[in-house]
Parts: sequence; C-alpha cells; structure tokens
Amino acid sequence: MTVLIENAVIIPMTERNRFMKGSILIKDGIIMEAGSITATEADETVDAEGMIALPSFVNAHTHLAMVLMRNYKDTCENLQDWLSEIFPIEDKLDDEDIYQASRLGAAELIQSGCTVFADMYFRAWNTVKAVKEAGCRAIIGQTFMNDAADARFRINEIAPRILEEIGDDDMFRLDAAVHAVYTSTPDCYECAAEWTRSRGARLHTHLSETRKEVDDCLKQYGRTPVELLDSIGIFQVPVYAAHGVHISSSEMDILARGNAAIVHNPASNMKLASGIAPVAEFRKKGISVALGTDGASSNNNLSMMKEMNTAALLQTVANMTPAAAHPYDILEMATINGAKALGLDDRIGTIEKGKEADITLINTRDVNMTPMNDPFSAVVFSADRKNVDTVFCRGRKLLEHGKLLTIDKEEAMAKTEERWNDIQRR
Repeated sequence: MTVLIENAVIIPMTERNRFMKGSILIKDGIIMEAGSITATEADETVDAEGMIALPSFVNAHTHLAMVLMRNYKDTCENLQDWLSEIFPIEDKLDDEDIYQASRLGAAELIQSGCTVFADMYFRAWNTVKAVKEAGCRAIIGQTFMNDAADARFRINEIAPRILEEIGDDDMFRLDAAVHAVYTSTPDCYECAAEWTRSRGARLHTHLSETRKEVDDCLKQYGRTPVELLDSIGIFQVPVYAAHGVHISSSEMDILARGNAAIVHNPASNMKLASGIAPVAEFRKKGISVALGTDGASSNNNLSMMKEMNTAALLQTVANMTPAAAHPYDILEMATINGAKALGLDDRIGTIEKGKEADITLINTRDVNMTPMNDPFSAVVFSADRKNVDTVFCRGRKLLEHGKLLTIDKEEAMAKTEERWNDIQRR
C-alpha cells in the first residue's frame, strides 16, 4: 500500500527551523521519501494543499483512563488533597471502567494529532485492548507502589496479563511505572529497576512534582527525590521522569549524567499549583525535555496542541522573555524529544526516509491560522485541536478531515458516561 501526501508544508523536525513545501511518499507504513518528489503513482493520494505536515505528537506522560474523573474535584488545595479525593475513586474501578475510558482517551489523543503515549495506570491490559482498537501506539506502564514484596507480586501476577494482551504487537512496550517516592519505597524502586534492566525496557516515574514531596523526602531519607534515586542506582537504567518541578542545579547534573529525560506537564502543574518546571535550565544542562498532558483529571484534557501552547506561554512568563520558548523548541519537546524519552526515536518523531509514518496534517485554512507566516509559530501559538485534519499512524489513517476512523466517538462518550455514573453509585 502506497500513500502520497502532496503539496504540504513539511516540518520534518530533523533540523532546527527547517521546513519546505513538498510531498511525502509512504509505502507499507514507512516513509520512502519526503520533500521534492518526482511524479509517482500511489494507491492513495492526499492533497495537503493548505496543510502543515509534521510528525505526530508524543504524549510522554499520562494516565489515560483518568478521563473518567475529568472535571471532578478541580479546586483542591494542592496535589496531596486532590489525591486524597482521587484514590478512593480509583479503588472502585474495574476492567470495564478502564477499557471504556481508555477508548475515549485514545480517541481524544488521535483527535489532537497524537499517535503514541506513555501511560501509568491500573488494570492496563484493558488499555492495551482499547488502544489496539484505536490503532495508535502505547508505552504501557506496569505500575509499582508500596514495597519490594508488592513489586514482586505485580511482576509475577499482573505484568504477565498485560504482556499476554500485548502479544507480539510491536506498537506496544511494557515499562516499569513506579508512582513516586512518597508511595513507593526505595526497595520497590530497586526491584522495578532490576525488572526494567532484565527486559531492556525503561522506568517511568513521577519526580519532584511538589515542594512537599521534596521536603518530606528530605525528612524521611535525608535526601531529595533525585538524590535518593541516584543513591540506589535508579538512573543506571533509562528513566523518563514526569514533572521535575522542584529540582536544583546539582540535581540536574545527576539527571544529565544518567541521561534521564524530564517530561514537562505544564497544565497539570499549574492547575494543582505544583509550580513551574525550570525547562530552560534543563535544556542548558543538556537534559532532554519531552511533553506530556498528565491525566485528564488534572489537566483537564489530553490535547497536545493545548499543552504546547501552555508550555510556551508558561516559559515566556517564567523567564520574562519570549526568547525562552522558541516554537521550534516546543515542537521538539512534543515530537522527537518525546520519541527519544520513550526510546522510539529510531522509529518515529521525525519525517524522514526510513521512519515509520506517524504524521499529522494541520489545516491552516481557518480564521485562527490566517495568515500563517511562520509555520512553527502557527502550530504552537495559533492552532488548536479543530485544526487537526488527518492523522496517520504507521501509514494507517486514524483520522480523516477531523473524523475518527477507528473509534466510534459517540459510543465511546456514552459508554464512559455510563461507567462514571455507575462508579458514583458504588
């Protein structure tokens, strides 16, 4: 199957600020050529006149099924108070809840131009099932909390069920997802890290999200969360850490030495009053920064379009200069840096020959995008979800002219509402 995307403004994300008018040839899900292509026949031709073609977005940190709790408990005092409201709800969740909510979450991701996400949630075999229907990719997190004994139970009893659902589908990988230092003991982290190492996977965790997390860790262990994890060798495996709001310069050196990536979640950090991550300092230290939405219960959406805009504006005001948030840097966080954080950059994250064809077309022919002038600014500062026209994942069309092709949106919405109403009665 060959697909030819013609007449697009292509942002390949292979070189800073580079874009060109041209075409993209896809064969059996792989990009064969991009740029100036001589006339060729294809099974399908997509006229992308007036469109920006760029790599589909990578949501490097979320809790997909938490769309169930969207717009719920939005005025808590802080993260800890919010979690005290959320954990009791999560204790009620069953397989069908997770499955139906994951279908809705996957649909929302696709509608915002995202084709891969890193998840951290429970009963994850249901999320795998839903994402297979949606046709996108997922890095699924085997969650870890509590101590090493609990970690071993999860490895022996829960992870096999997730792996069985994944099967040999290389659109998925199972990583370790250790919740945080305030819910997981050091020996839990060590057990998860060893499991990660043995499988050639990666470790996903929340890190230094709030000042209270850091202060409590100092009181309990005499070290900050970064220092604690470093002391037990966690950064000897590939780590992508969500938030990183309260991290010092010396701790950044630790992360840089360990090649750990930070996943910036600006909307969630602002909403829960956690603070502003020092993204500019991370970049100066050579730490790769990716972008995530967090869960829809603390955002309250899964739109990478909105997250890019929020990230740009927050860094501008935090550093008191627009130069702190160049649109290319923000797009880099949302595409190739996300792919690098998840270990997928050899497959996706750029538009170039040999990469798998995860491509999003942004329609610039609308009032909010006219005149376009600079395509990088247009995507980061002007575009929103309604401008996402077409989405490909490994060459398969998941969205066409704004219409989902793999998930029945109305059904997903109705089923999720039904599950939420039932949860509230339990």
